[in-house]
Amino acid sequence: MATSLEVRGVSLRFGGVRALTDVSFAIKEGELFSIIGPNGAGKTSIVNCISGRYKPTEGQLFYGERDITGLTPNARASLGIGRTFQNLALFHHMSVLDNIMVGRHHLLKNNFLTGSLYWLTGARKEELAHRHKVEEIIDFLDLQSVRKAAAGTLSYGLRKRVELARAMALEPRLILLDEPMAGMNFEEKEDMARYIVDLNEEFGMTVVMIEHDMGVVMDISHRVMVLDFGRKIAEGDPGAVLADPHVKRAYLGEEDEVLVDPDDASPAQESAA
Repeated sequence: MATSLEVRGVSLRFGGVRALTDVSFAIKEGELFSIIGPNGAGKTSIVNCISGRYKPTEGQLFYGERDITGLTPNARASLGIGRTFQNLALFHHMSVLDNIMVGRHHLLKNNFLTGSLYWLTGARKEELAHRHKVEEIIDFLDLQSVRKAAAGTLSYGLRKRVELARAMALEPRLILLDEPMAGMNFEEKEDMARYIVDLNEEFGMTVVMIEHDMGVVMDISHRVMVLDFGRKIAEGDPGAVLADPHVKRAYLGEEDEVLVDPDDASPAQESAA
């Protein structure tokens, strides 16, 4: 199986603070790969390096065989790397439909000049094609009943689903999910887990997910990587990783306890990770 993403020796510093230290791993095409770790372990930092929001102080990132270390977030999106954020980044005043349409902007071929000749060029036909794709995503994520509602009026769980829809609208081959189930109740988590598995199995997307819910991680992940203080301490099959004494120590400070889910990070903690 071909490699989708390879991270080689990535380190990240903010002044004198070291957020990541020599992190390396590879993800195969079609995998559902979870990144876990205690609060402040560097989980969001590594996802930000992959998406291009942060540039590593050291190391390289490869998407397929292409070195993407120096590419902008927009350039990476154009290559097929999509993401959601821990803190919702929707346009609250816009409808659900329009928020999802924003995710299609990298795929638009008509520019400002040709778009101004809406009826004489392919702009109208292109817009209809994009609308059709968006409607398919709305159906897939069961958002029909709120498609015209302003995003800011929706429940937190629905807004998380709309953000996933917008990331899907890019038609990524690799999708980065930063705590997609944070703040959700049990039923919402079950629904989101099902959507993520379907993204992976039916849409063929490679999924990289940060998640605190260990039950979800165990149930749906193919492989898991654990970070602690910005270093990788384990990687492999979910069951074996969560039984690793080093992983238990990272979460609990001791080896002879059962691994439990830590409290969710606050936005300030995780953004500093």
